[in-house]
Parts: sequence; structure tokens; C-alpha cells
Amino acid sequence: MTATAVFTARALLLDMDGTLVNSDAVVERIWRRWADRHGLNGDEVMKVVHGRQGHASMALLLPDRPMEQNLAENARMLAEETEDTDGVVPVPGAPEFLAELRGFPHALVTSADARLSTVRMAAAGLPLPEVRITAECVGASKPDPEGFLKGAAELGVRPADCVVFEDSGAGIAAGRAAGMRVIGVGPRAGVHRPDAVVRDLTQVRVRAMEDGTIRLHVG
Repeated sequence: MTATAVFTARALLLDMDGTLVNSDAVVERIWRRWADRHGLNGDEVMKVVHGRQGHASMALLLPDRPMEQNLAENARMLAEETEDTDGVVPVPGAPEFLAELRGFPHALVTSADARLSTVRMAAAGLPLPEVRITAECVGASKPDPEGFLKGAAELGVRPADCVVFEDSGAGIAAGRAAGMRVIGVGPRAGVHRPDAVVRDLTQVRVRAMEDGTIRLHVG
């Protein structure tokens, strides 16, 4: 971002990993071990896994394997990820950003399950939004728009009146498919051409408007 962009919305939908919480250290450890077990290139695996539910990543990486095996292994990996919080920290600006959102309609929309999202947000010292769409809430992983559409419905806001915050290609694609504007957060986001990109959440300011809308100054 070289200039400030302004967005107006009635609700914000927030991804967790890479957007509010920097969990890259854990994700790298878990998925590179998985890649080694399956004889896959770790760098290529890391290009796929961000933003998706684990079983969806496995289906792309091991296309001939039965989904039942992916689901079972994903459950084991989720348990492993939940126990590993070493290096989990807030994305810069996330505590202040979430504090500014108090009283505004917003929801967490994450590919993590409820337990993992609770543990990671706590490890990063961040409050959980009241409305949370986790892996158990949807039948399809990002880049499918189901999670974001459910978040908008829970908040009672039209998709077109929502702004999504995302870091991954799968998440940005999901937000777009839901008919929402997308603000990309961090170095992974820019190559996927969201509506705006910020280095981190220190570059976002939230302001309440008299008509009840949220004005975002981004950049």
C-alpha cells in the first residue's frame, strides 16, 4: 500500500491464522513433518496448506488417497497443533484492532476447529469474537465461500456489506466468491490481488459512522 484506501462496511469477517494470529512456526513444524512422512517436498506442501482445512490440503496433495484417511489424519494433526503453541503470537496491531471492533458486528471465520481456534487466540492474548465460524460449522473448506456466507448470515448482514480480512490465497478466493471485498494482510496476500493489502493490522483504523456503518482507513 502506498496510499490510504477507505472502505465502508456493516460487518467485518476475520480469518485467524496469518491475519490475527501468527502461527506460522507451528504450521511449518506440523506440515513439514507431514510432508516428510509422505515423501513430499516441504516447500511445495507449504504453498498449499495456508487457509485450508487440513483434510482439504491433503486431498490436493495426495489426490489418490481415500478421504476417510485424510479426515482421520487431519483429526490427529489438529490435536497435535492444539498442543503446540510455541511461537504463536499476535499479528502486529491485532490487539488494538480487535479492541476497536468492540460494539461493531464482526465474526471469526477460520479453517481451524473450535478447540484449536480457542487455544491459538488465547496463546496470542487475543479475545474471541462472539460470533465464530469454525471448521465444524461448514461442509466445505476455503476457497469455498460457505464460511464467509455463514458469518454474514449470523451477523444479519448482506454479503456485499461485509469486508473480509485474509492472508491466504484460499481465503481471499473464498471472500471474493462470497461477493465480499477483501483486505489482504501480510506477505502472502499481495500476490492474490485482494482489494487492498496491508503489511499488518497496524495499518488499519476503524471509525464508527452516524448511519451505523464502519469506516476502515487502510494503509
